[in-house]
Amino acid sequence: MLIKDYRTQFTQELASIFDEKEIESFFYIVLDAFHQLKRVDLVLNPDLELDSIQILQWETVLSQLKEQKPIQYILGETEFFGLPFYVNENTLIPRPETEELVEWIIKDLKNERFKDLKILDIGTGSGCIAISLAKNLPNASVFAIDISEKALATAKKNAELNDVKVTFIQKNILETEDLYQQFDIIVSNPPYVRNLEKQEIHKNVLEYEPHLALFVEDNDALIFYKKIAKLATKNLSENGQLYFEINQYLGKEMIELLEKYDFKNIELKKDIYENDRMIRCVFKA
Repeated sequence: MLIKDYRTQFTQELASIFDEKEIESFFYIVLDAFHQLKRVDLVLNPDLELDSIQILQWETVLSQLKEQKPIQYILGETEFFGLPFYVNENTLIPRPETEELVEWIIKDLKNERFKDLKILDIGTGSGCIAISLAKNLPNASVFAIDISEKALATAKKNAELNDVKVTFIQKNILETEDLYQQFDIIVSNPPYVRNLEKQEIHKNVLEYEPHLALFVEDNDALIFYKKIAKLATKNLSENGQLYFEINQYLGKEMIELLEKYDFKNIELKKDIYENDRMIRCVFKA
């Protein structure tokens, strides 16, 4: 079968589930993963023929897409901040909004003068934040914490894949009273989706991504932020900075929380979708 003919079949079988742009995106992601071909390559070589094994590979992907399994989990990989990452059911799929958080930190640090820069990422998951910072700030010492042993195993593989050194630590941050060292930057993208917001979550997220890394109870939605802010008052250096990715509906509450812990220069920032998504503040003893 010619790839151009299979593309027609691929599109038709997914048309009742996804919109045209999504299907097109899936097709070219798989084309790159299986055949190392880009869109332009297909234009130049539309008569590429698939053999029986290749068709089987495509059919396997197609059947999983019909179940709305995320394409990143199907292929076991994704890209974040221009870097390759392994992902699986033990890790969240990195989002573009989180890339914005990483970019914010890197831009800020170009204007700061920290000696022997030390960075801590809390709730690292796939390691995307910690590894991207380590890659772009090669003189920094980067540490990353997660409660999940399986997530940390994936993060370690990702550090090796991207040729960076990150110190990974298994720890339940909610049960941690002290980190026993000082950091210049603490960053976290902790669980922040309330159960009441589950109806807003797409099936591909709700049924496949790890709930431990996603959801918090409605009556204590800022549980991780409170704990991390409290730890930051002990474990951030003077003029150290605390960064969070946050629930878009709780920007005001986040400002109030950080004010309660006497953080200064609090700045709430919108993401590319115009949602309140990131917050930064400074610790002054």
